[in-house]
Amino acid sequence: MILPDVIEAATQVINARPPSHTHHPLPTVTPDIPRVYHEHASDVGHKTLWVVCVLMGLSSLAFYAMAWRVPVQKRLFHVLTALITTFAFLSYYAMATGDGVGVHTTVVKETKLHVVTEIVNRDVYWARYVDWSLTTPLLLLDLCLFAGLDGASILVAIVSDVIMILTGLFAAFSRDSAQGWGWYTFGCIAYLNIVYQLGYKGRHAVSGKDAKTKRFFGAISLFTLILWTLYPIIWGVADGARVVGVDGEIIGYAILDVLAKPVFGFWLLLTHDKMSRSSPSIEGFWSNGLSSEGGLRVGDVLGRGDDD
Repeated sequence: MILPDVIEAATQVINARPPSHTHHPLPTVTPDIPRVYHEHASDVGHKTLWVVCVLMGLSSLAFYAMAWRVPVQKRLFHVLTALITTFAFLSYYAMATGDGVGVHTTVVKETKLHVVTEIVNRDVYWARYVDWSLTTPLLLLDLCLFAGLDGASILVAIVSDVIMILTGLFAAFSRDSAQGWGWYTFGCIAYLNIVYQLGYKGRHAVSGKDAKTKRFFGAISLFTLILWTLYPIIWGVADGARVVGVDGEIIGYAILDVLAKPVFGFWLLLTHDKMSRSSPSIEGFWSNGLSSEGGLRVGDVLGRGDDD
């Protein structure tokens, strides 16, 4: 019959026509996976930490031995200097054994798209900042007392030094680069005040002493300030800009620490012992303890009680 043939032909035509809307599968979008970097010390860095740890320990023993060879009135600088290397020894022992180390994570983003491209996990030796917060005030106290600086200036110098160290620690663990460089700037301002107190007021204070003392203070204070100027430079290229790796940071700080503590200590104490006649002598409580004059004794109190 004609009708079935027409229906069959129409069905074939409809099936042969392409669909009006073709649905193509959506392309699979794979986001870029950020590169993750881990910056930590190698065997070279660990060996450097151990070497400095041993040097600080041996220097401490030498300074304590030198302290016993001088009268207690002349022993203040020996005690301060020995404490400096003792704290440094403990700090380097902590770092060499894997303690006192934290990880600071830095996220690097592409500027326009704000896409994370890198994640950097870098070791930060926070024990180093604990060391500096204790040793650098003692070192400043050595220099200030040797120059005869007044108490107000000594206090200002030490507080500025603590601020400098703490802002460096905050900068090392800052959340972003801008915040870190802000803390770094505050630390540099505090350091400039230290330079003023030690370099200007210290020289003025020592000007009334003999020529040998003035020359020595000028040399050792300049030596110290030059070394201390190199510390923020190392921070800037290491923790700050991450141009230098962790090993380079360890080696750089190790060289400065050895120069600023054991070498400084031997130079100060050996010169101090040679200048024993003109070096300051401390009496009173430091040498003799609390005086018994004007104090109450147990026997006196009991005796008066019996008389009453």
